[in-house]
Amino acid sequence: MKTESQAQGTSYLLRPEGRIGYDVGGVGPLIVLVPGMGDLRAAYRFLAPELRAAGYRVASTDLRGHGDSDTNFASYGDVETASDIVALIEELGGPAIVVGNSMGAGAAAFAAAERPELISALVLVGPFVRNGETTSIQKLLLRIAMAQPWAALSWNGYLPKLYKGTLPVDFSDYRKDVVKSLRRPGYAKSFSLTTRTDHTPTEHRLSEIKVPTLVVMGEKDPDFPDPRGEAEWISQTLNAKVVMVPDSGHYPQSQQPKITTSAVLSFLKELSRDA
Repeated sequence: MKTESQAQGTSYLLRPEGRIGYDVGGVGPLIVLVPGMGDLRAAYRFLAPELRAAGYRVASTDLRGHGDSDTNFASYGDVETASDIVALIEELGGPAIVVGNSMGAGAAAFAAAERPELISALVLVGPFVRNGETTSIQKLLLRIAMAQPWAALSWNGYLPKLYKGTLPVDFSDYRKDVVKSLRRPGYAKSFSLTTRTDHTPTEHRLSEIKVPTLVVMGEKDPDFPDPRGEAEWISQTLNAKVVMVPDSGHYPQSQQPKITTSAVLSFLKELSRDA
């Protein structure tokens, strides 16, 4: 029997070009969990149950073209994902606290700037809120590596590098699930298009974000030359609090779930006290 701390099965948010898969469960203020590029909403498999048990209604969503979402969208990126986040909050009844990982963090930030009345706080995990310093050659090599014909194979090989540090206890099985998802018809193409995301629109809106924000960054996050420096830059830009997670790469919510969950719950308690 399902309890208040469990999530329902997959539901679908209807968008003009297709459906966005998500699940929701729990009772209380709404929290929306947004994964990153190439990932599944199960990226929050350790955090979501703890949030529901702490008294929140938690919606975990797939990105467009990922997981249980459809693949017939014309475009992908921060702006598009932000519009899906906003639509989901409106569907479920906001405002909401939004937790985003990687590209999902950039989309969450853009949504907070675009619709501040719908988003009461942000938790940005391994956040891409601006483009990294890459050369034209590096961008071309990435596009080639993540091209549709071999995107699943490339991502399978690259994933362990993003999990620098402690691996999740179920990493082998989870990695298989992610790659299996990409091998379905149409999903490699959507993933490939998502890898071309430009974070410039998000960076240009950062000054508009006024909600309380927590930045959670893995100390070994390989996506940033200086993870701590990037976290501190975001902190200064958004007046955010920062938690650096030891022995963790790009996915601290699953690599160090106890530390990350504790940090998020402490942040939520502070929000409740300040409300």
